Amino acid sequence: MTAYSIFFLVLGAAAGGFINGLAGTGTALFALGFYLVVLDPVRAVAIVAFMSVLAGLQGLWIVRSDIFAQPRRLLRFLLPGLVGVPLGLLLLDVIDAGMLRIAIATLLIIYGGYFSFRTSLPSFSRRTPVLDSAIGFTGGVLGGAASVSGAIPAMWLSIRPWTKSETRAVLQPYNVAILSTTVCLLFLKGAYDRTALNALLVTIPSGLIAAQIGIMVFKSLSDTGFRRLLIVLTLLMGVGVMASEVF
Repeated sequence: MTAYSIFFLVLGAAAGGFINGLAGTGTALFALGFYLVVLDPVRAVAIVAFMSVLAGLQGLWIVRSDIFAQPRRLLRFLLPGLVGVPLGLLLLDVIDAGMLRIAIATLLIIYGGYFSFRTSLPSFSRRTPVLDSAIGFTGGVLGGAASVSGAIPAMWLSIRPWTKSETRAVLQPYNVAILSTTVCLLFLKGAYDRTALNALLVTIPSGLIAAQIGIMVFKSLSDTGFRRLLIVLTLLMGVGVMASEVF
């Protein structure tokens, strides 16, 4: 492996690890562009998914008490999401994944663009267990069909007036579980070959260190600051997805 390859792998791992530690999502948005410079798309996605899970496990630890405090809240997102992933994969045979990603990106840009520049944030405090399950299921389907599992859940959770730890106690394990499924599927497809494993040897140390730095910044955020961060991330995710499809 050349110094050129190592440079971009470390940059990608650091960027992705930091945002995962900070927000619990968005790893691919910040890391994939660096990885694609030196890896083919399949291996790049495989590295991003694996690093998302690995960094996400650190994030789970800091909100473990909030996860165990309200396990039913998490499960009503997570279980439908896991059901949705294989259904999303089946939909690939009957839908245009590119058009679906553009539609999702448009929604994220409109939502994120509108609320990112407002002084007051949207707030929806009423309990909605059925809608929560529908959001979780939709995220799973979109993860399987268009590789954007975290987009809709992140948008939905950004309008819930929960504490930052309560929000992360749903978003982080949801992303870890959905992406773990992705890692397993990629492993069965042979994506983790010698080249990918060599890349992981480079990315794991820098990714884990960067995630810890992101976690430290997360701890300093207010609850409102974290919600605003999620809204800005929805805008960035929308722009990133749109750019990947248009260009």
